[in-house]
Amino acid sequence: MSPTVQIEGDIGRVVLSGQFDFSAHREFRQVCETLIADPVVKEVLVDFQNVNYLDSSALGMLLLLKEKIGAVNKGLALVNCRDTVKQVLEIACFGKIFTIR
Repeated sequence: MSPTVQIEGDIGRVVLSGQFDFSAHREFRQVCETLIADPVVKEVLVDFQNVNYLDSSALGMLLLLKEKIGAVNKGLALVNCRDTVKQVLEIACFGKIFTIR
């Protein structure tokens, strides 16, 4: 997995693909830190359109991202979640923590 970044106006989008697991940790953190540091970006969207699997380490990465985003008063949403991803997020009760669109 190599997450990519798209910036449209004040929205930064992290586009993930394949399996979102610990192997993506370094690249995911780097792209997210880029968006967090960008003063133009007010909201970060994590796009799961092309993700077919995520594990507990991915959930941990999302929680860390939520904490970092909250510290700089930016918005965060998980978007385009496929059924398998949505099911994992629901089991982990992430709907109570994250905005899922």
